[in-house]
Amino acid sequence: MKQHLSLAEARRVALAAQGFARPRPEAVGTRQLNGAIARMGVLQIDSVNVFARSHYVPLFSRLGAYDTADLDRLVLRHGAGGRPRSTGSYVEYLAHEATFLPVEDWPLWRFRMDDMRARYGGPGSWYAENAATVEWVRAELAARGPLRPAQIESDAHRGRRGPWWDWDVVKRALELMWRFGEVAIAGRRGFERRYGLAEQVVPGHLLDAEVTREEAIRELVHRAARASGVAAASDLADYHRIRDRKAVLGAVQDLVDQGELAPISVEGWKRGDAALPAWAHREAALPRRIDVATVLTPFDPVVWFRERAERLFDFDYRIEIYTPAHKRRFGYYSLPVLVDDRIVGRVDLKADRAASTLRVQSAWWEAGVPSTAAERVATALRDAAAWQGLDRITISTWGDATDDLAFVMPDAGRHDRPALDPEPAPAADEALDVA
Repeated sequence: MKQHLSLAEARRVALAAQGFARPRPEAVGTRQLNGAIARMGVLQIDSVNVFARSHYVPLFSRLGAYDTADLDRLVLRHGAGGRPRSTGSYVEYLAHEATFLPVEDWPLWRFRMDDMRARYGGPGSWYAENAATVEWVRAELAARGPLRPAQIESDAHRGRRGPWWDWDVVKRALELMWRFGEVAIAGRRGFERRYGLAEQVVPGHLLDAEVTREEAIRELVHRAARASGVAAASDLADYHRIRDRKAVLGAVQDLVDQGELAPISVEGWKRGDAALPAWAHREAALPRRIDVATVLTPFDPVVWFRERAERLFDFDYRIEIYTPAHKRRFGYYSLPVLVDDRIVGRVDLKADRAASTLRVQSAWWEAGVPSTAAERVATALRDAAAWQGLDRITISTWGDATDDLAFVMPDAGRHDRPALDPEPAPAADEALDVA
């Protein structure tokens, strides 16, 4: 790897590390899905389903169309009879936000579980003051095995094992037990979680494995560097949301000493007037070009750290799902559009399944896009519609890219700018604010 990268080279290195330099396979199966997840390291979960649930989209962006049922079987399945899953399966934890991750990684997150317990489970905490509820939930799971919330709720209201329990209290207990590593997600039915005691979900040798905080952070920084290709310290810290800057920098130095990372400079990466320190992973590759046209979810590792997205792509990105409708600049849930090594725009997509139509609610260009961008974005939209099994595309009149897209897509319909009535508020995927 060169010691100095232009910004375009840094983008290609970063995208290659995320799998975008690879040709799309002719067919996508379990091996390709596992490989793409391994390159990312984690797969973030989000419940918003306007176009497609977020965890489906990064794999489409990298691999092309695939059967989402194949991914469901990988990440949503559960062991039979409450028995722990074998290795090779996935569990959920806060590896960025809520994410799917390999069950073998469970020991790496013990330090975070311990931090969560110290923060939310000590004397005087809600958890300590509601110990009776926690013990009741624990007894329910021990006696009955992994359960869906509706099953626990039914018992909570009947009071089968004791007094009547308020359901919000039970949910809060489950959320805290999950954060502390006492409870694990034993799969989902549809998108509804099944909660089990950790020993019912995670193999015993992983529960018993001891990984020190220092070892875990070093390994996670190493993985973040490999998945990033080239990165500043803040990029490496954010990848797994490690807030201990001293520990991150210590891990970086250890990895430099071991030859895993090498210092590098990137054009335009500044901290004040000085160059921003950055590092390249030893496996990082610099392809001659990236050839791709696709949409990204807001929770794709390419853009999930907004500071990095701005530094790499000059892309100022915020999702507006919580913004009042009349104040939205780009739309409810706009998706970045990646063409080769640039983010050329954003499109607010909605899958109207009743009408078998992909509705482009708005579309916007970034500054300085190439003249060929409209054709490439049109290809990305057609691919997205076909993947979702939608027969038609219709384009609104809202956004400076809509007329360009309509011109190169004469088969697409047109519709007026969506009404200002807000979309339904996004659910929180059962995660509670426990602060």
